[in-house]
Amino acid sequence: MAQICICDDEEGILKYLKKLLKGHQVTTFSRGVDLLAHLESPAGERVGLLLQDLRMPDMDGIQILQRLKEKRPELPVIIMTAFATVDDAVRAIKLGAYDYVTKPCPNEKLLGMVENVLHLRRLAAENRRLREELSGGAPEPIVFASPRFREVYDLTLKVASSDANILILGESGTGKELIASALHHNSPRRNHPFVSLNCAALTDTLLESQLFGHLRGAFTGAVTNQKGMLEESDGGTLFLDEIGDVSPAVQAKLLRVIQERDFIPVGSTRPKKVDVRFVAATNKDLQREVAEGRFREDLYYRLNVITLNLPPLRERPEDIEPLVRHFLRRFAARMAKDISAIAPDALAALQNYGWPGNVRELENVMERAVILTAGSAITTAVIPLRGVQSAQTAAPALPMPVQPSAMVPLEEMERQHIEAVLKGNNYNKSRTAEILGISRRTLDRRIADFGLMGE
Repeated sequence: MAQICICDDEEGILKYLKKLLKGHQVTTFSRGVDLLAHLESPAGERVGLLLQDLRMPDMDGIQILQRLKEKRPELPVIIMTAFATVDDAVRAIKLGAYDYVTKPCPNEKLLGMVENVLHLRRLAAENRRLREELSGGAPEPIVFASPRFREVYDLTLKVASSDANILILGESGTGKELIASALHHNSPRRNHPFVSLNCAALTDTLLESQLFGHLRGAFTGAVTNQKGMLEESDGGTLFLDEIGDVSPAVQAKLLRVIQERDFIPVGSTRPKKVDVRFVAATNKDLQREVAEGRFREDLYYRLNVITLNLPPLRERPEDIEPLVRHFLRRFAARMAKDISAIAPDALAALQNYGWPGNVRELENVMERAVILTAGSAITTAVIPLRGVQSAQTAAPALPMPVQPSAMVPLEEMERQHIEAVLKGNNYNKSRTAEILGISRRTLDRRIADFGLMGE
């Protein structure tokens, strides 16, 4: 149901039009100042159409229109006028009014005009929604209060307008994809796609197919031609998460794309041009990976034009409370629960915890807390044990490492550590990988190497 405002100093006209437009939500005003106060308030943002009389006792329709074009340029205005002031109505059209109608307003003409305006508004809204979907959707809000994260966010906004490739570094769960999305949505490419690809989640063959696309028959199972993410993100931003896990073979092909701005789909011999901004992220020390020969130095420098280092949550404790309240509002709304508070001792416990899984772990804890809460406030009773005790006194989320005095080989220490974390998390591999700060694919590889068979 559309919201329509009508402004006229004749009470009979207001009653007549409100009855005529009874299928819509109508608000009437007899003074221009009252109308403007409403339209410039938060409630006025939902108004989709204004029917405005040209002659008003306190301020005329032209003045109101001029004010609206400064404050609400997108709001369509239909001018209502007597025959004697048609010239003024034409002037109003030139100033940006949608159309005018003469009094007494013919029912069919006015209704047709109103429906046409509202139809155009719906089309415009749908167009904006589709553009948002193409560009990866509206960005999720980035919640913080700490000066440490403010520095990162300010630098993000500063470099967003450039076309430089960006490398985002940080532990798992610190919000690297959120920062990548903020880069895109604050850049000139915002109306084009934002495409995200987790490089660690795919084998080399699948990663190549996802990146470059393939032709029918290129490999077993390729029954149709398929566009790759490079082509899908043309004109926009391609976010390559866990770039440190890409194999040398795929690294070489990716380097060519960045250098030459073209690529060859799997099974093809013809290159395709592409215009993409690359944003890459990893929780690995890429300089060390380069030094040890696991990551190409030339690709590293191509991606690392500008670096954004995301601090872990334990190094920005000021962000814990605003994040807690943000997640509380989100999950309470999603689950239609009337939960609006968190007990002081529960909040203090969350603030004292070490958060090895960073913001992602905090999000999971808050979702669970909202699910289990029956009252109106989150208490320590619904927060997992590891989350309600301080990092110094709690049963640690990570098992204690083997002491050097044990005199065991480093590889055996790694095996014991991974096994202990797996057991401590009930063999949840995704959670274990987050805590260890490695990708799921790397964890699977180490489990196979060590013969650690999960339950």
